[in-house]
Amino acid sequence: MSALSESLKKYIGLQSETEIACDTVERGAVRRYAQAIMYEDPIFGAPCENNARYGGPVAPPLFPTHMFRRAFGQPDPIQDNAKNPDFDGIVAATSSQGLPAIEPLAGYALLNGGSEIEFFRYARHGETIKLTSRYADITEKETSKGPIVLVVTESEYRNSEGDLLIRTRRTQIRRK
Repeated sequence: MSALSESLKKYIGLQSETEIACDTVERGAVRRYAQAIMYEDPIFGAPCENNARYGGPVAPPLFPTHMFRRAFGQPDPIQDNAKNPDFDGIVAATSSQGLPAIEPLAGYALLNGGSEIEFFRYARHGETIKLTSRYADITEKETSKGPIVLVVTESEYRNSEGDLLIRTRRTQIRRK
């Protein structure tokens, strides 16, 4: 077992504070998202018989995962780092989902290792979305090109009543 493994163990199970999306599920944002993914199902629009079974208009299944962005008036991390030659464009809030950076992996390259998504129900127009994440697992593996670290993050997206909408399990591949 490497020294890196020991220093990573304290992060496993670490959970973020619950984050609340800066905007509610809003019809205009749902429309733009549905158009962008080229999936303009009538259930995403105005109330109709197609979406009555969901309690009214809803958002596409993965819409809640894209609701966590910088609110008006908050500092822009890209602008804040415009003159920093070492800034690589990775913004912690978008990659860590509210979790602290894993210090022993500072300076490691990051690669998307895939996502697993469980869908429980659609988010309805007007709902507030909450996000909680945790480091589910961190493991080291030896590859033909050297060691890598796999960081698995689980996130839950819920409405303000606590109903589970989506659970994601994302894997990051980290390499020195």
